[in-house]
Amino acid sequence: MLPTTLPPLLSWHEFLDAATARPSIGHGHSRRTDVEWPGASWDEAVRLAVDGWPLALEEADVTIGQLRDSAGLSHAVTVLEPTWDVTGSEVDVGAYLAGVPECMVDAVPRQVSRRGKVITFLVPASYSHRIGHDVIINRGLALATLCAAIIDAGHSVEIWSGDAGVLHLPRGRQRYCAVARVISAGEPLDVGRLIFAMAHPAMLRRLWFGIWDAQPKEVAAAVFASNYGLPPYTCHATDLPDGITEPYVFPYLTEEDRQWDDLPTALSWGRQVFGDLGLIQG
Repeated sequence: MLPTTLPPLLSWHEFLDAATARPSIGHGHSRRTDVEWPGASWDEAVRLAVDGWPLALEEADVTIGQLRDSAGLSHAVTVLEPTWDVTGSEVDVGAYLAGVPECMVDAVPRQVSRRGKVITFLVPASYSHRIGHDVIINRGLALATLCAAIIDAGHSVEIWSGDAGVLHLPRGRQRYCAVARVISAGEPLDVGRLIFAMAHPAMLRRLWFGIWDAQPKEVAAAVFASNYGLPPYTCHATDLPDGITEPYVFPYLTEEDRQWDDLPTALSWGRQVFGDLGLIQG
């Protein structure tokens, strides 16, 4: 079998070094001259990967904070906390029998943040060549908003990008996969980097293709011959390094998905995911 399961790329810098390494084949798609389909030239894609991509927010005329608020992703939750006083709605029988004057109890709402939880996301970067830029951007902004809201709430978040799928080789079908850490737990949030990695078509169509174009010639040629992979583009928790427990693995983007058709719908989906993770209460 060809070595198509690559070692994890443990940092963004390591990912960029691997993506920009010299190709082993001269006809790979990562450096192709057209810019419409990948959304950027090769040089522009590398620059955006280094500097970040704020344009997605500027074009939408929003900030991550505004997206978070519009999605209902507040960084605090409301709980009812008991307080004792000489007056209240209920009697604390134990305190009353003990002769404590403050024996009456009221439930007072208080805003709290559930800090300290470490969340690991694995986001598949692979999708069909027919997927449009607007869908990719809506999905990416929703995922970036979700991640930024969790970080803003005080949680540690680790975000991985994965490229996986199936190759059709002369000897049969073979899965390929690679993962790269975009944001490490505890590091300052680079929103521009996060948005590029989640929302820009060139993340896949330039840089991930560049990863495969730089593999040993037999591997690079096989990946190219399979059009850089066919579905299912499913990432698995086991693609991540050992020691990462209970990651949240997002489904890959398909042509049948409707939750990414517009930004409000995408944000609503993100809010549902946020709630399912237990970080907000509906």
